Amino acid sequence: MKKDIETVIITPEIKKGKLYKTVYILHGYSGNPNRTYKQDIPDLVKKSEQFQTIYVLPDGNFNSWYVDSQINNKSQYSTFIGKELIDYVDSHFPTIKDRKSRGILGWSMGGFGAVNVGLNHNQAFSVVGSTCGALDFAYFGEGYKNYQVEDVLGAFEKLPSEYQINNRADKMKNADQYYIFDCGTEDEQMIEMNRNFHKTLTNKGVEHFYTESLGKHDIEYWSKALSNQLSLFENYFQR
Repeated sequence: MKKDIETVIITPEIKKGKLYKTVYILHGYSGNPNRTYKQDIPDLVKKSEQFQTIYVLPDGNFNSWYVDSQINNKSQYSTFIGKELIDYVDSHFPTIKDRKSRGILGWSMGGFGAVNVGLNHNQAFSVVGSTCGALDFAYFGEGYKNYQVEDVLGAFEKLPSEYQINNRADKMKNADQYYIFDCGTEDEQMIEMNRNFHKTLTNKGVEHFYTESLGKHDIEYWSKALSNQLSLFENYFQR
């Protein structure tokens, strides 16, 4: 994209000769990486030390939706995160350069982004997580314009087939990845699309973990849920 993109990288205390797992964390709509570790996941530094994992927090440019846009060449965030950023991190930090020790997760817009980037680069990520994810544009209505999805993917009526939920589920079945989803039961924006996606994946035989718990679409919910997801990621890495 020929521009600088702020990225916060959180590491445990680096020990000579030791290699570390990596998890890429994608913020929600209007967020940024500094807010991610200061407000959205306030125990992230502690988690990094506890799980001996490097956390990579790229800036999703407020409303990029983490896609490679066909109508805006300055918005190619799937390639940036799934290829260029991984190459940079692996060349500058002592990481385990293996997809089995690399995951990606996010919430809201970032939940969609984690699925999008993770699927597009399944050779790079073995585990994908979404918390209260904006997973299905068919539920957006006016939100498709209001949240500027149209600016990167074009009119909903011409939405590329790869972003249709059934096509994504079919691709997930053969991606050799593990998927984790959660959503708050009072999340009026996202709960039905998450339930529907869970049902679609189940019907298509895609292995995944899905859970709901009390909560709305707010920091109180996703701070707790994201912390729990990082623990689930650690369980996956230890298998």
